[in-house]
Amino acid sequence: MNPLKLFYCISILVLFDSPATAQGTLRFVTLEFAPFIYGENKQVAGPGRDVIAAVCKKSGISCSFDIFPWRRAQELMASGDADGMMVIGRNPAREEWLDFSPPMFRTEYGFFVPADNQMVFEEPGQIAGFKVGVFAPSNTQTQLEDLRDDMIDAGLDPIVIDGHPDDAAGMRKLAVGRVDAVYSNRDRGWGIVSDEKLEGKVRYAGGHKAVLYYAGIAKTYPDRDVVDRFFASWRALFAEGRAQEIIESYKLEPAAVE
Repeated sequence: MNPLKLFYCISILVLFDSPATAQGTLRFVTLEFAPFIYGENKQVAGPGRDVIAAVCKKSGISCSFDIFPWRRAQELMASGDADGMMVIGRNPAREEWLDFSPPMFRTEYGFFVPADNQMVFEEPGQIAGFKVGVFAPSNTQTQLEDLRDDMIDAGLDPIVIDGHPDDAAGMRKLAVGRVDAVYSNRDRGWGIVSDEKLEGKVRYAGGHKAVLYYAGIAKTYPDRDVVDRFFASWRALFAEGRAQEIIESYKLEPAAVE
């Protein structure tokens, strides 16, 4: 084949095979949720952002990332000013308005207690009557409310839920004895303990429930091709093991491949 013609053919193949030629944009919003996702040098950083950025690159979708207070992030989704949310739990209410990715992280919800409380959490009777702090509104709060309802059904003295929109507030209250325990994502809880310099004042008493974290795209997003390409690239990134490498580099646990 003529070298010039060969060069032309290769150029065409590269052009149409390159993700850069793909169309579509997605704006993801989230809350500060270290160690999974957080602000750093005025940019969104962390394994959640890195995995999704790799998915976007693989699919040729132009993606942007912003951190807001949780209520504001939800308002932006409701108004159509944002397209997706990341590092979130899955529940029936959210499934009504979000299409979920396969899971990204595996972690657990559990109880933090004062350092002088040597309880190892195994069953709800150990926390009967406790005042328990939790980030609210959130999926964590929903799970804690379910546990409270189960305690009532079992005839146990139910917990008193102390919800607050600042997820560090509960841990600060715990350190000074204003709540008996905090129900939190384990890894997020340890991040707060470190940030607030509460080591030696609180401890993790044990897990209550395994939890998975996902990304979600609004069902109202107008271009289904973009959504399909995003999720296909997500599955491919995990199948190749590249997503797991990113997550494990942060010393976190990736979810099992579905």
